[in-house]
Amino acid sequence: MRVTLSLVGLLVLLSVPLRSEPEVERPSVSIRRAIDKVQLDGALDEESWKEAEVGSDLWQQYPYDTSRSLVNTEFRATYDDEFVYFSMVAHNNKPGGYVVSSLRRDFRGPGLDGVAVILDTFQDLTNAFFFGLSPAGVQREGLISNGYVMPDHLDMSWDNKWYSAVKQYEGYYVAEMAIPYTTLRFKAGSTRWNVKYYRQDSKENERAVWPWTPRYFEAGNLNYAGELVWDQPLQHPGSNISIIPYVAGNASKDFLNDKPSVSKATVGGDAKVAVTSSLNLDLTVNPDFSQVEVDRQVTNLDRFEIFFPERRQFFLENADLFLSYGHMNARPFFSRRIGVARDPNTGQNIQNQILFGARLSGNVNKYYRVGFLNMQTAEIPESKVPSYNYTVATGQRRLGTNSNIRAIFVNRQTFKNDSGDFRMEGYNYNRVLGADYNYSFKNNRYTGTVFYHQQFTPNNPGEEYAQGASFVYNTQPFTFNLYQQAIGRNYDPAVGFVPRAGYKRISPSGAYRWFPANSRINNHGPVLDLSYIWDDIHALSDYQYVPGYNVVFQNQGILTFQVQHTYTLLLFDFDPTRSPPEDNPVPLPAFTEYTYTNASASFQSDPRKFFTYTVGALHGSYFNGTRTNLTASLNYRFQPYGVISLDANFNQIKMPSPYTSADIYLISPRVDLTLTRSVFFTTFVQYNSQYQNVNINTRLQWRFRPVSDLFIVYTDNYFYSFDQPAENFMPKNRAIVVKLTYWFNL
Repeated sequence: MRVTLSLVGLLVLLSVPLRSEPEVERPSVSIRRAIDKVQLDGALDEESWKEAEVGSDLWQQYPYDTSRSLVNTEFRATYDDEFVYFSMVAHNNKPGGYVVSSLRRDFRGPGLDGVAVILDTFQDLTNAFFFGLSPAGVQREGLISNGYVMPDHLDMSWDNKWYSAVKQYEGYYVAEMAIPYTTLRFKAGSTRWNVKYYRQDSKENERAVWPWTPRYFEAGNLNYAGELVWDQPLQHPGSNISIIPYVAGNASKDFLNDKPSVSKATVGGDAKVAVTSSLNLDLTVNPDFSQVEVDRQVTNLDRFEIFFPERRQFFLENADLFLSYGHMNARPFFSRRIGVARDPNTGQNIQNQILFGARLSGNVNKYYRVGFLNMQTAEIPESKVPSYNYTVATGQRRLGTNSNIRAIFVNRQTFKNDSGDFRMEGYNYNRVLGADYNYSFKNNRYTGTVFYHQQFTPNNPGEEYAQGASFVYNTQPFTFNLYQQAIGRNYDPAVGFVPRAGYKRISPSGAYRWFPANSRINNHGPVLDLSYIWDDIHALSDYQYVPGYNVVFQNQGILTFQVQHTYTLLLFDFDPTRSPPEDNPVPLPAFTEYTYTNASASFQSDPRKFFTYTVGALHGSYFNGTRTNLTASLNYRFQPYGVISLDANFNQIKMPSPYTSADIYLISPRVDLTLTRSVFFTTFVQYNSQYQNVNINTRLQWRFRPVSDLFIVYTDNYFYSFDQPAENFMPKNRAIVVKLTYWFNL
């Protein structure tokens, strides 16, 4: 069977041409050395700006992609020994204010006003830097991976040092950026970078880019980039070492286990060392991630683990080199496993302190990228959790225009301290060795992946593998996807994300879009998702048919309808309500089968308005019972100072006796205030009835210098249940953290 599935993957691979595509002749703009000192004031009155080449031919990318932008946007670039500078003059045709979500850094979303520049410094059409500004002068920066084919290929969690200014005038605004060479990665001696300019204009309801990019791709898609041509070869930026120490104090109290209050102070920090202008070494000692924003909770009605993305800064730069292998449900490496261990006494996940770590990543040249990660965690004697060492090595070779082949090695090894000797235990390890081929042809019209990963463990039980292939065909009217996976029943990478093992899966899907000449509707059309899962023991265990219809309006509102028809053969006992064990739920027994159908609809409003909302409803059969689901997300923006939002999710699950029924609530109000462009205050409350818990997370951040912050984070958890009102709001645990970080350039 494995041979058959591997042949399926090979056929997918051979379904597209394997010859290298010729290099595309790209439009270009020049960048000349500055002839005077550039001041970031939004005035553009320096001689350097007056002498710079002016580009202004942005193309519409939404709502149409067949004409020039309705508004004029001028862009320029220059440089000196320290910085590369960009400026944009964004003119308006219509009076009125701008749509600005808040003064919070790293804003993102449809309908917001802003300009941005994208820099593919190695011209590999795969990775790039993103820098943007709002009309209120709010910065955002991010890292682009995988050519920016999908929305999640832009990660706005990355944070680095750069400078900017924005000034508003009657009928236009001016944005200036100064990006240090030390913030970027590039090859010394190069004379060309790929570049894209981007503008979002709420008044015209328009997204515009340079150069032209089809509207069925992301606006930042790297295959459609121009060239930035330097008048002199780029020099090595010189010494590039940054030290980011921190000091933190925290106090906590565990009410649930009636433990005394604990307070402690910690120190540690990170260092960033540019080994070359394109390779970076990150070091960390006793890292602290207490300031990272909490995850948004979800109602988990699935039989398997839920994926939450990485948010910790240390793991983010060049993250695609480490994290994007395999398939979203078959990752050989998932960095959030580092710093978390399972308590063998309780079966619960517990924090496992990282002692130190190092990561080398970046480009060797235009064709090769490499990555190496090594982390060491502490022992937890009371929970019998040993000290672990984590090692990841990865390499990538570009093929053709923007395809690549790459390999990864992941190892988690137990360390032990015997009589003071620090040694590796050779018998306790979990290793994965894998290879992926990612292809892209015809300007991203054909894309996909073929991969094979093999796990190695001491007892070697067999069937420790993951294999898969995908094929994606994307044009303006028609999109087709085909995913295939085979996961061995003993494939369980200790540092990976594999919520389910021991199955084969094939998942075709497609969509067709009509683009009518209509003042209200931008596009509409049917969608269809299919999925079949089987194994060698039970044959077919799951299938799902999901036909639907999507309507996208010119004002960026979205209306969606779909029907889900599902078949499930349970391979283990399962409670569809996922009620806590103390409620003594009666699960559905293993090896029973169910066929059920439900229908749903959702609507997302115009995102440019001060008040925006998304509402949805679902109803139908669910296993051997019924399910009704209502969702709402309400947001009010009082720009530019903040957003008040409320997310609510209600599930009513009715099961026949003796099985468990439940009403499940997830309610999440949030207040996000930006008092200035450097002071941010967030209060996030989450009530989850599945866990009978109210979580309060309050976070104050003061960015007193670039990438230097003072954080105060308060977290509280309370018990709350509709069935036990006498115990409501009994505290579970409480903590407060004060943390100061400072970025030094050496």
